[in-house]
Amino acid sequence: MRRNWAARLRRFTLDGMAAVTLENEVLRVTVLPGKGGDVVEFLHKPTDTDFVWLSPQGLRDPAHHLHGAADDVAQFIDHYEGGWQEIFPSGGAPSVYRGARLAQHGEVAGLPWQCEVVADSPELVSVRLSVRTRRLPYRLERTLTLAAGRPVLEVEGRAGNDSGLPLHAMWGQHLVYGRPFLRPGCRIRLPEGVRVVPHHSPINDAGRRVRAGGPWEWPVVPADGGGTTDLSVAPPQGSPSDVVYITGFPEGWYEISGEIGVRIHWDATLLPYLWMWQEFGASTAYPWWGQAYVLGLEPFAGMPTDGLASAVANGTALTLEPYESKVLRWRAEVLV
Repeated sequence: MRRNWAARLRRFTLDGMAAVTLENEVLRVTVLPGKGGDVVEFLHKPTDTDFVWLSPQGLRDPAHHLHGAADDVAQFIDHYEGGWQEIFPSGGAPSVYRGARLAQHGEVAGLPWQCEVVADSPELVSVRLSVRTRRLPYRLERTLTLAAGRPVLEVEGRAGNDSGLPLHAMWGQHLVYGRPFLRPGCRIRLPEGVRVVPHHSPINDAGRRVRAGGPWEWPVVPADGGGTTDLSVAPPQGSPSDVVYITGFPEGWYEISGEIGVRIHWDATLLPYLWMWQEFGASTAYPWWGQAYVLGLEPFAGMPTDGLASAVANGTALTLEPYESKVLRWRAEVLV
């Protein structure tokens, strides 16, 4: 009999794709092993608040919507339902690495993952997802765990190099937030002393330092030719779109809060960069059409969003030695 109290899980299909829900008294998390292991629901039940942004285009199965040879951007964008993705082994724009052409945001976000139940008791539920990349000799695992009574999702990822050669990778957590949780005026907190590197700046130590709790201002050049962006607060609808990078974390964490909040904690020694992606409705062409109000705060190994080859060239890419595995632990916690 399926348990319907304390910690519990349920496996099912969602729009034809394999799905699993981990749930307890206060939190419900829905994951799609059938599509990249995407987290498409992170719902705080007492306040009916889902922190995950969902795209207006809805959920699309990549296996059913590829017509001919899709371009390297469409493979991700045309099937992007929002949600939270694992990004590996390349982040951002298409890139060529050692003869392997990697599409937008790499390989694993568009692949089906295997799923096995690790624990299923009233005290704890846990599932392990696994996948192998097709163009590079990598294997990835992610184990998601939810304990009874706690509004905390624990995630352990493992990236393994199955070859006898040293290889590079960009590894990231594509965590994005939108309405109804994210609204203008929501506050963003970061550790003391981190610094901001604008998208088009070279990697160096001259990035502007910011104070914990803000206000932090990073100069940008929006359409009107002037102004600044305050990175400590979600801006109004229609504000300029941009990407910046934050680094120098003494400890990997951030918080976003309004009436309720979420805190992400991760290993910043492994993922030393936080990509801040801002799309608040200013983009009126493909693929957003002015419909998005979304903020991405994405821990990453490597930058910028130009793909793996650029990260290798500037020295920020992750290196996995022959047959080496690296383990990443991170968690998402609701703040009330």
